[in-house]
Amino acid sequence: MNSTPLPADAPLEPTTAPTPERQSLPSRGAPRAVWAALAALYVLLFPYHPGLRSPNELCRLWQTRALVEYGTLHINQALHDYGKVGDLSLKDGKYYPSKAPLLSFTAVPIYAVLRAVGGGHRHAVPEVPLVFFSRLLLTVLPTLGLLWLVRRYLRATLEPLVADALTVTYGLGSLAFSYSLLFMSHQTTAVLLFASFYALWRCARGEWRERGYVLAGAFAGATVAAEYTGALGVLGLVLYAVLTIAFQDAPARVRWARLGRAAGLATLGALPFLVALMAYHQVTFGHPLTSGYKYLNDAGYQPWHLGGFLGIRTPDPRAFALSFFSPLRGLFTLAPFLLLALPGLVLVWRRRSQSPEARALAWLSLALLLGYTYFTSSFSYDSWGWTTGPRHLTGLVPFLLLPAGLLLERLRAAGQGAWALGVAALLCAVSIVATGVATFINYIPDDVSNAVGALALPLLRAGYFPPGVLTFLGLPAGLTGGVLAGLLLGTAAWVFVSLARKPGQTWPAAPALGAALAVLLLVGTAHVFTSRHDTADRNAVRFLKSVWLNAPERDVTFWPRGRG
Repeated sequence: MNSTPLPADAPLEPTTAPTPERQSLPSRGAPRAVWAALAALYVLLFPYHPGLRSPNELCRLWQTRALVEYGTLHINQALHDYGKVGDLSLKDGKYYPSKAPLLSFTAVPIYAVLRAVGGGHRHAVPEVPLVFFSRLLLTVLPTLGLLWLVRRYLRATLEPLVADALTVTYGLGSLAFSYSLLFMSHQTTAVLLFASFYALWRCARGEWRERGYVLAGAFAGATVAAEYTGALGVLGLVLYAVLTIAFQDAPARVRWARLGRAAGLATLGALPFLVALMAYHQVTFGHPLTSGYKYLNDAGYQPWHLGGFLGIRTPDPRAFALSFFSPLRGLFTLAPFLLLALPGLVLVWRRRSQSPEARALAWLSLALLLGYTYFTSSFSYDSWGWTTGPRHLTGLVPFLLLPAGLLLERLRAAGQGAWALGVAALLCAVSIVATGVATFINYIPDDVSNAVGALALPLLRAGYFPPGVLTFLGLPAGLTGGVLAGLLLGTAAWVFVSLARKPGQTWPAAPALGAALAVLLLVGTAHVFTSRHDTADRNAVRFLKSVWLNAPERDVTFWPRGRG
């Protein structure tokens, strides 16, 4: 471990001399208006439709209701009082959510406060405000905090403009945006994983004392309690923590002592969450290591979790191709800027000799990419279900940002082709538009051909704009939709213009603009030709219209009076 702390924004290794452009025109980050637009989109949007009976969200909140109203872990009475939901496990005649329990428990104080505000009776909390405040406080605000950590991490290595533009792209153009606006555990996992990594990173740089490992362990333990598959990311962080110490230039006995202390402190932090999780499993499913997936109530879901380890088997080319390239929910289809991370990983790998921390980071990046790729290729693709993008890859995305940023910086350097920079900048802007528009819907049926062209755009053109705070305040749907679309498109435009121009330029060069236009036409053509508008697409649009919370000519009440 380094004995001398480094400044928070210090680079991980010595950098080359600055170019004349950087000396005369120091790079600036995103203006406040961009951050305000990003935060507004997170807070104002509320894509939720009670008629869908969103199972992944409601099964957790029904357990929250049960904990407060009846003092039980099972939700039998909640199902009777508040309506049927899906994603359940059945053990000895009792129903439980099939999910890891952290979100159910963290929503308890929120529900208790809302119950008191609503009158203190069993039906005091209607469904819409329950989902809204649970999302706002447990998935939206933590992600905004994550963006602050991501920005600090990227700024330690990248110039401020690139770091900020990538942070904004991650916030609005990736799975982070989609799953922050759902009460599911996927973005929670990303938040906790990166928070754990951030603590390990600061410890490795000598900026935090060893007790930072306690915090890293706590976040890692909470990750598994939030989502079982988060253990995959935790294994990568364990590798990173070990390597940051093993690669240090110190006698073996010193490194072993440091490793032992770090392991002990991290275990101390993780232990309360892991013990609580095992106790929950013991009470609900009869064994500390048995999860609800063994007792799924819906027999149709059981084959997805049988065989291999928790349903993870040998790789399937179809699952790999669709997870990354499907026009419906492919990772690179909705967020093509992540393609920049693939050549960027080569740059991360080349930097590994510059410091022990950089070497450990190179191995972490490679391990997470390979691990998550194996997982998504070996698990049933058909189980993703009504989601925006491949949801179990959400935890991987933050760790692809630095590789993408290193490539962007290389393209911005003097002597590199402007056309390549224009393409890279366009991929960032397209990611914000594609993922943002899909997130306006955020419930994507499995049989739709293209999430953007065949579902989102037809709904938006028909006046089915996402509900949200402005809707509840009584503003017309068209106006609220225009505000949200304007914020999204304006942010995408800022990202493109900022990244497509080289240091010292006030506007992107003609080759950059030409290349960007060509790629934009290519991407647009791909979305057009993969949108079939067939019977399945039309039925999906028709069904979502029938359950849309703020459909045209439909009154919306946030908190109805009387019985919830």
